[in-house]
Amino acid sequence: MTASPSSSVQAARKAVAERLKEIRRDANLTAKDVAERTGWYKSKVSRLENAVTPPSDDDVRAWCAACGADGMASDVIAASRLADHAYVDWRRLQRTGLRRLQESYVSLFEQTQSFRIYCSNVVPGLLQTEGYAAALLGSIAEFRRTPNDVSAAVAARMRRSRIVREGDHRFALLVEESVLRHRVGGAEVMAGQLDHLLSVMAIPSVSLGIIPFTADRGMWMIETFSIYDQRQAQVETLTAQVNVTAPSEVEQYVKAFREFARIAVYGARARDLITSAVDALS
Repeated sequence: MTASPSSSVQAARKAVAERLKEIRRDANLTAKDVAERTGWYKSKVSRLENAVTPPSDDDVRAWCAACGADGMASDVIAASRLADHAYVDWRRLQRTGLRRLQESYVSLFEQTQSFRIYCSNVVPGLLQTEGYAAALLGSIAEFRRTPNDVSAAVAARMRRSRIVREGDHRFALLVEESVLRHRVGGAEVMAGQLDHLLSVMAIPSVSLGIIPFTADRGMWMIETFSIYDQRQAQVETLTAQVNVTAPSEVEQYVKAFREFARIAVYGARARDLITSAVDALS
Protein backbone atom coordinates (compact mmCIF):
# COMPACT_ATOMS: atom_id res chain seq x y z
CA MET A 1 0.00 0.00 0.00
CA THR A 2 1.11 3.59 -0.57
CA ALA A 3 1.79 5.63 2.54
CA SER A 4 -0.67 8.25 3.67
CA PRO A 5 -0.07 11.39 1.58
CA SER A 6 0.27 13.35 4.81
CA SER A 7 3.13 11.22 6.14
CA SER A 8 5.76 13.38 4.40
CA VAL A 9 4.25 16.36 6.17
CA GLN A 10 4.39 14.67 9.55
CA ALA A 11 7.99 13.62 8.96
CA ALA A 12 8.96 17.20 8.07
CA ARG A 13 7.18 18.61 11.11
CA LYS A 14 8.78 15.99 13.35
CA ALA A 15 12.21 16.97 12.03
CA VAL A 16 11.55 20.59 13.01
CA ALA A 17 10.40 19.49 16.47
CA GLU A 18 13.53 17.38 16.90
CA ARG A 19 15.69 20.35 15.92
CA LEU A 20 14.04 22.49 18.60
CA LYS A 21 14.67 19.74 21.14
CA GLU A 22 18.33 19.51 20.11
CA ILE A 23 18.77 23.26 20.51
CA ARG A 24 17.32 23.04 24.04
CA ARG A 25 19.53 20.12 25.00
CA ASP A 26 22.64 21.76 23.55
CA ALA A 27 21.90 24.70 25.86
CA ASN A 28 21.63 22.30 28.84
CA LEU A 29 18.08 23.44 29.49
CA THR A 30 15.01 21.49 30.54
CA ALA A 31 11.58 21.94 29.01
CA LYS A 32 10.61 23.74 32.23
CA ASP A 33 13.52 26.15 31.75
CA VAL A 34 12.37 27.03 28.23
CA ALA A 35 8.81 27.55 29.48
CA GLU A 36 10.00 29.91 32.21
CA ARG A 37 12.27 31.89 29.88
CA THR A 38 9.61 32.31 27.21
CA GLY A 39 6.66 32.83 29.55
CA TRP A 40 4.85 29.81 28.06
CA TYR A 41 3.05 26.98 29.76
CA LYS A 42 5.17 23.83 29.94
CA SER A 43 2.46 22.06 27.92
CA LYS A 44 3.21 24.33 24.95
CA VAL A 45 6.88 23.38 25.05
CA SER A 46 5.85 19.72 25.07
CA ARG A 47 3.49 20.21 22.11
CA LEU A 48 6.22 21.91 20.09
CA GLU A 49 8.84 19.26 20.92
CA ASN A 50 6.50 16.41 20.02
CA ALA A 51 5.26 17.95 16.73
CA VAL A 52 1.72 18.16 18.10
CA THR A 53 1.61 21.87 17.29
CA PRO A 54 3.67 23.39 14.45
CA PRO A 55 5.67 26.42 15.66
CA SER A 56 5.04 29.91 14.38
CA ASP A 57 7.99 32.05 13.30
CA ASP A 58 7.74 33.95 16.59
CA ASP A 59 7.72 30.67 18.53
CA VAL A 60 10.99 29.64 16.87
CA ARG A 61 12.60 33.01 17.55
CA ALA A 62 11.53 32.93 21.20
CA TRP A 63 12.75 29.35 21.60
CA CYS A 64 16.15 30.08 20.10
CA ALA A 65 16.52 33.26 22.15
CA ALA A 66 15.71 31.35 25.33
CA CYS A 67 18.40 28.83 24.45
CA GLY A 68 21.00 31.44 23.48
CA ALA A 69 20.88 30.27 19.89
CA ASP A 70 19.44 33.25 18.01
CA GLY A 71 21.64 32.49 15.02
CA MET A 72 19.83 29.20 14.42
CA ALA A 73 16.36 30.72 14.23
CA SER A 74 16.38 31.52 10.51
CA ASP A 75 17.27 27.93 9.52
CA VAL A 76 14.59 26.42 11.76
CA ILE A 77 12.01 28.90 10.47
CA ALA A 78 12.88 27.96 6.89
CA ALA A 79 12.46 24.25 7.68
CA SER A 80 9.18 24.92 9.44
CA ARG A 81 7.83 26.89 6.49
CA LEU A 82 8.82 24.08 4.14
CA ALA A 83 6.91 21.59 6.28
CA ASP A 84 3.91 23.90 6.28
CA HIS A 85 4.07 24.12 2.47
CA ALA A 86 3.86 20.34 2.18
CA TYR A 87 0.20 20.20 3.23
CA VAL A 88 -1.87 23.11 2.00
CA ASP A 89 -5.58 23.39 2.66
CA TRP A 90 -7.56 24.07 -0.54
CA ARG A 91 -9.36 26.91 1.25
CA ARG A 92 -6.01 28.58 1.76
CA LEU A 93 -4.93 27.99 -1.85
CA GLN A 94 -8.25 29.18 -3.25
CA ARG A 95 -9.09 31.98 -0.84
CA THR A 96 -8.78 34.63 -3.59
CA GLY A 97 -10.41 32.47 -6.27
CA LEU A 98 -9.25 29.79 -8.68
CA ARG A 99 -7.33 31.77 -11.30
CA ARG A 100 -4.19 32.36 -9.24
CA LEU A 101 -4.01 28.69 -8.33
CA GLN A 102 -4.04 27.73 -12.03
CA GLU A 103 -1.31 30.25 -12.76
CA SER A 104 0.81 29.08 -9.82
CA TYR A 105 1.57 25.79 -11.58
CA VAL A 106 3.08 27.36 -14.70
CA SER A 107 6.67 27.54 -13.42
CA LEU A 108 6.61 23.95 -12.15
CA PHE A 109 5.16 22.72 -15.44
CA GLU A 110 7.74 24.57 -17.51
CA GLN A 111 10.59 23.08 -15.44
CA THR A 112 9.29 19.52 -15.66
CA GLN A 113 10.35 17.28 -18.52
CA SER A 114 8.50 14.09 -17.59
CA PHE A 115 4.91 14.17 -16.28
CA ARG A 116 3.23 11.09 -14.85
CA ILE A 117 -0.38 11.69 -13.90
CA TYR A 118 -2.99 9.26 -12.54
CA CYS A 119 -6.61 10.38 -12.26
CA SER A 120 -9.25 8.29 -10.59
CA ASN A 121 -12.08 10.83 -10.69
CA VAL A 122 -11.77 13.49 -13.41
CA VAL A 123 -10.01 14.09 -16.72
CA PRO A 124 -6.46 15.38 -16.08
CA GLY A 125 -6.37 19.17 -16.10
CA LEU A 126 -3.84 19.27 -18.95
CA LEU A 127 -6.30 17.41 -21.20
CA GLN A 128 -9.50 19.23 -20.26
CA THR A 129 -11.59 21.13 -22.78
CA GLU A 130 -12.84 24.61 -22.00
CA GLY A 131 -16.39 23.35 -21.42
CA TYR A 132 -15.30 20.53 -19.12
CA ALA A 133 -12.97 22.81 -17.14
CA ALA A 134 -15.73 25.41 -16.75
CA ALA A 135 -18.17 22.83 -15.39
CA LEU A 136 -15.62 21.29 -13.05
CA LEU A 137 -14.12 24.52 -11.71
CA GLY A 138 -17.62 25.95 -11.35
CA SER A 139 -18.64 23.06 -9.11
CA ILE A 140 -15.43 23.43 -7.08
CA ALA A 141 -16.01 27.15 -6.59
CA GLU A 142 -19.57 26.50 -5.46
CA PHE A 143 -18.62 23.67 -3.10
CA ARG A 144 -15.76 25.58 -1.47
CA ARG A 145 -17.52 28.96 -1.69
CA THR A 146 -14.51 30.67 -3.27
CA PRO A 147 -14.71 34.04 -5.06
CA ASN A 148 -16.31 33.43 -8.45
CA ASP A 149 -13.54 33.92 -11.01
CA VAL A 150 -14.29 30.72 -12.90
CA SER A 151 -14.06 32.27 -16.38
CA ALA A 152 -10.60 33.68 -15.64
CA ALA A 153 -9.53 30.38 -14.04
CA VAL A 154 -10.67 28.41 -17.10
CA ALA A 155 -8.72 30.76 -19.38
CA ALA A 156 -5.63 30.30 -17.19
CA ARG A 157 -6.02 26.51 -17.32
CA MET A 158 -6.32 26.59 -21.11
CA ARG A 159 -3.16 28.70 -21.39
CA ARG A 160 -1.36 26.33 -19.05
CA SER A 161 -2.43 23.33 -21.13
CA ARG A 162 -0.55 24.61 -24.19
CA ILE A 163 2.52 22.95 -22.70
CA VAL A 164 1.18 19.63 -24.03
CA ARG A 165 1.91 20.83 -27.57
CA GLU A 166 4.89 23.06 -26.83
CA GLY A 167 8.43 22.49 -25.58
CA ASP A 168 10.38 19.35 -24.80
CA HIS A 169 8.04 17.53 -22.40
CA ARG A 170 6.69 13.99 -22.13
CA PHE A 171 3.29 13.13 -20.71
CA ALA A 172 2.23 9.73 -19.40
CA LEU A 173 -1.39 9.96 -18.27
CA LEU A 174 -3.59 7.23 -16.81
CA VAL A 175 -7.31 7.46 -16.06
CA GLU A 176 -9.81 5.01 -14.70
CA GLU A 177 -12.55 4.05 -17.18
CA SER A 178 -15.08 5.55 -14.78
CA VAL A 179 -13.63 8.99 -15.61
CA LEU A 180 -14.95 8.54 -19.16
CA ARG A 181 -18.44 7.83 -17.83
CA HIS A 182 -18.83 10.56 -15.20
CA ARG A 183 -20.94 13.30 -16.82
CA VAL A 184 -19.22 16.55 -15.92
CA GLY A 185 -21.13 19.41 -17.51
CA GLY A 186 -23.73 17.23 -19.24
CA ALA A 187 -23.77 15.03 -22.32
CA GLU A 188 -22.71 17.67 -24.84
CA VAL A 189 -19.73 18.82 -22.79
CA MET A 190 -18.68 15.22 -22.17
CA ALA A 191 -18.92 14.38 -25.87
CA GLY A 192 -16.59 17.26 -26.67
CA GLN A 193 -14.21 16.21 -23.90
CA LEU A 194 -14.07 12.60 -25.04
CA ASP A 195 -13.48 13.66 -28.65
CA HIS A 196 -10.61 15.81 -27.39
CA LEU A 197 -9.05 12.81 -25.65
CA LEU A 198 -9.13 10.94 -28.94
CA SER A 199 -7.34 13.82 -30.67
CA VAL A 200 -4.59 14.27 -28.07
CA MET A 201 -3.73 10.58 -28.31
CA ALA A 202 -2.17 11.43 -31.69
CA ILE A 203 0.38 13.80 -30.11
CA PRO A 204 3.77 12.01 -30.07
CA SER A 205 4.72 13.28 -26.60
CA VAL A 206 1.46 12.05 -25.03
CA SER A 207 0.76 8.52 -23.78
CA LEU A 208 -2.82 8.10 -22.59
CA GLY A 209 -3.80 4.85 -20.90
CA ILE A 210 -7.25 3.80 -19.73
CA ILE A 211 -7.68 1.34 -16.85
CA PRO A 212 -10.73 -0.75 -17.81
CA PHE A 213 -13.52 -1.73 -15.44
CA THR A 214 -12.59 -5.32 -16.30
CA ALA A 215 -8.88 -5.01 -15.43
CA ASP A 216 -7.54 -7.74 -13.19
CA ARG A 217 -6.37 -5.32 -10.55
CA GLY A 218 -3.20 -5.77 -8.61
CA MET A 219 -3.44 -2.10 -7.59
CA TRP A 220 -6.56 -0.56 -6.10
CA MET A 221 -7.89 2.89 -6.99
CA ILE A 222 -6.30 5.68 -4.95
CA GLU A 223 -6.36 9.47 -4.87
CA THR A 224 -5.40 11.46 -7.97
CA PHE A 225 -1.68 12.25 -8.08
CA SER A 226 0.94 13.78 -10.35
CA ILE A 227 4.68 13.09 -10.45
CA TYR A 228 6.99 15.80 -11.76
CA ASP A 229 10.14 14.17 -13.10
CA GLN A 230 11.07 12.10 -10.05
CA ARG A 231 11.62 14.87 -7.58
CA GLN A 232 8.08 15.63 -6.41
CA ALA A 233 4.64 14.05 -6.22
CA GLN A 234 1.52 16.12 -5.75
CA VAL A 235 -1.53 14.43 -4.27
CA GLU A 236 -5.09 15.79 -4.29
CA THR A 237 -7.41 15.02 -1.39
CA LEU A 238 -10.83 16.53 -0.79
CA THR A 239 -9.49 19.07 1.68
CA ALA A 240 -5.89 19.71 0.69
CA GLN A 241 -3.04 19.53 -1.77
CA VAL A 242 -0.15 17.45 -0.46
CA ASN A 243 3.35 18.00 -1.83
CA VAL A 244 5.47 14.89 -1.35
CA THR A 245 9.23 15.39 -1.71
CA ALA A 246 10.77 12.66 0.47
CA PRO A 247 12.55 10.41 -2.09
CA SER A 248 11.27 7.19 -0.50
CA GLU A 249 7.66 8.40 -0.69
CA VAL A 250 7.98 9.79 -4.21
CA GLU A 251 9.25 6.34 -5.18
CA GLN A 252 6.07 4.78 -3.80
CA TYR A 253 3.99 6.93 -6.12
CA VAL A 254 6.30 6.01 -9.00
CA LYS A 255 5.75 2.35 -8.10
CA ALA A 256 1.98 2.85 -7.94
CA PHE A 257 2.05 4.54 -11.33
CA ARG A 258 3.95 1.60 -12.81
CA GLU A 259 1.34 -0.78 -11.43
CA PHE A 260 -1.50 1.28 -12.90
CA ALA A 261 0.34 1.50 -16.23
CA ARG A 262 0.68 -2.28 -16.30
CA ILE A 263 -3.09 -2.87 -16.18
CA ALA A 264 -4.05 0.04 -18.48
CA VAL A 265 -4.82 -0.32 -22.17
CA TYR A 266 -3.48 1.95 -24.89
CA GLY A 267 -3.86 2.74 -28.58
CA ALA A 268 -6.79 1.07 -30.34
CA ARG A 269 -8.09 -0.56 -27.17
CA ALA A 270 -8.10 2.75 -25.31
CA ARG A 271 -9.82 4.47 -28.24
CA ASP A 272 -12.49 1.76 -28.20
CA LEU A 273 -13.26 2.51 -24.55
CA ILE A 274 -13.47 6.24 -25.23
CA THR A 275 -15.68 5.68 -28.28
CA SER A 276 -17.92 3.40 -26.26
CA ALA A 277 -18.30 6.16 -23.65
CA VAL A 278 -19.21 8.62 -26.42
CA ASP A 279 -21.85 6.23 -27.76
CA ALA A 280 -23.34 5.83 -24.29
CA LEU A 281 -24.07 9.57 -24.17
CA SER A 282 -26.76 9.31 -26.87
